[in-house]
Amino acid sequence: MGKDVIVACDFSSAEATFAFLDKFTGRKPFVKIGMELYYAEGPAIVREIKARGHKIFLDLKLHDIPNTVKKAMSVLRNLDVDITNLHAAGTTAMMKAALEGLTREDGTRPLLIAVTQLTSTDQAAMESDLLIHEPIDEVVMHYAETAKNAGLDGVVCSPLEAGRSALSHRNPRRPLRRRRRRRPEAGDDPSRRQGHRFGLHRGRPSHHGRRRPRGRL
Repeated sequence: MGKDVIVACDFSSAEATFAFLDKFTGRKPFVKIGMELYYAEGPAIVREIKARGHKIFLDLKLHDIPNTVKKAMSVLRNLDVDITNLHAAGTTAMMKAALEGLTREDGTRPLLIAVTQLTSTDQAAMESDLLIHEPIDEVVMHYAETAKNAGLDGVVCSPLEAGRSALSHRNPRRPLRRRRRRRPEAGDDPSRRQGHRFGLHRGRPSHHGRRRPRGRL
């Protein structure tokens, strides 16, 4: 398995999840737990997968008022996941509150990354539904900048925006950029659904695995 792959456990039950994970008889893959599985099975599924030796990206995309997100992150930090995320659209105040809640008493925390724009959002939807009229790649870049300024570790965007925008050039330090493949969904914009990509802002080593520089953020 490639070093830069996170395997999505997009299942609705623990039974289906473990039947899938049991197929990996060698190296334990880095896995993503999303809303469907987490809401179906609760924190217990995270603890069990972690106990089996997997690294975990908990993909819940928090977005709420800062204090609510802070309190939610203070709960998630005890699950010992390696990465979790939120929506950059929640504002700088929310992202800073999330970091505060996610940080344990000893100063350690999971990596925290920000979703820029979902692949289900295209330019037309962004303009008509969100009243955002800037080009989508510029919006992605703006969200990436706010996430960086808030102190987050990286961002999630489609490879299309990662290639077009200044995400490839803004940071002289060479952080990890990983592509996370997932199943296409009916609402995805076909021009943007090439799998998500995320990058880490900082050049420091991380606890969640070896790093392989593939670009700049």
